[in-house]
Amino acid sequence: METQFGFEKCLQFIASQLHPGLRQSAENKVPKLAVTISRQSGSGGHAVGEKLVEYLQANAPKNAYPWLLFDRNLVEKVLEEHNLPSRLSRFMPEDRISELDDVIQGMFGLHPPFWTLVHLTAETILHLAEQGNVILIGRGANLVTSELQHVFHVRLVGSLEKRVAHTQEIRGVGKKEALALVRNEDAGRQRYLKKYFNREVDDPLLYDLVINTDSMSYDDTARIIGDAALRRLGQRSGTRTHQGSFSGAE
Repeated sequence: METQFGFEKCLQFIASQLHPGLRQSAENKVPKLAVTISRQSGSGGHAVGEKLVEYLQANAPKNAYPWLLFDRNLVEKVLEEHNLPSRLSRFMPEDRISELDDVIQGMFGLHPPFWTLVHLTAETILHLAEQGNVILIGRGANLVTSELQHVFHVRLVGSLEKRVAHTQEIRGVGKKEALALVRNEDAGRQRYLKKYFNREVDDPLLYDLVINTDSMSYDDTARIIGDAALRRLGQRSGTRTHQGSFSGAE
């Protein structure tokens, strides 16, 4: 399902970011913030991302740029930024390509080797994160942006039972198919980080915050993430970021 934060708005956002005068003016007034979300399949990553956009738009320090979510539309942005044909989008899901497919397709020249697409994706993620006011879901965004001090990293997890139930609900499939989807997507994402970043996706030290979405609503999850990210922003900038969040110790 497409969200209100569609590809056209993403392009408008990038265009505004590339306007030198506007960017310099905004950066002088407001410190930057971005969020990455890693998620287990069915733990509500996209839904939480959408709600987090709304929360940060309402509570983060105001500047010239809207908060935007890059998840499924990230592939489109990668293709646009690197002048790649749209047909490549089917080769780019982080959780479906297998190592065997990568080797075979690369050998026969069916598309650029997958590691090339991963590299280009990482470049786009870094560009977006450097600009701020973005939420980036998946594709090792937390590792790509690990050296950027203004990026807050989150991991969403949940019990297999509840993640399967959520997948049944949002995809309209039976329990058996939902279980297979969850397991395949989890395995694919683990493989993606291990193969291309040599890291374990479940390593808690890769994240600033890990949340079990079994125990709270997506609204509450978004609020917790937003408050934590804004509080750290205030600590970094030495300013009050929003009501209830102050810099320094309390």
